[in-house]
Amino acid sequence: MKQVNKIAQLLVLLFFAISIVFFLSFNGIKGLFGIEELKSGTVVYFLLVGLILYLVSFGTEHMLKNSLNEEISKKEAEKKELKATLYDLEKGIKLNKLENKINKSEEGKESPNLRPRQNFK
Repeated sequence: MKQVNKIAQLLVLLFFAISIVFFLSFNGIKGLFGIEELKSGTVVYFLLVGLILYLVSFGTEHMLKNSLNEEISKKEAEKKELKATLYDLEKGIKLNKLENKINKSEEGKESPNLRPRQNFK
């Protein structure tokens, strides 16, 4: 699609460049094409062909932008999913470390180094 868009834009550029050269130098080259005078119908046909080429170029560019936007939105959704997965994994690791610390501290309290509790009245 990208190549079609480039080709359509180049065709529009080439057509209007040739049209400008033709209309500006019409007095010098009118005998070359067998046209003695420039009529409004001829100009209208040139402009209609140019408009059609421009609309084709505009349509291909619009389609290309839509496909790129869809691709970007898919990539962003995938990125958000990866971030969520990474966050969940990090939270899981942190929770495991916290549980290990709690278990170690509970095991340390049960050691025989602690004196038995005394009741005072």
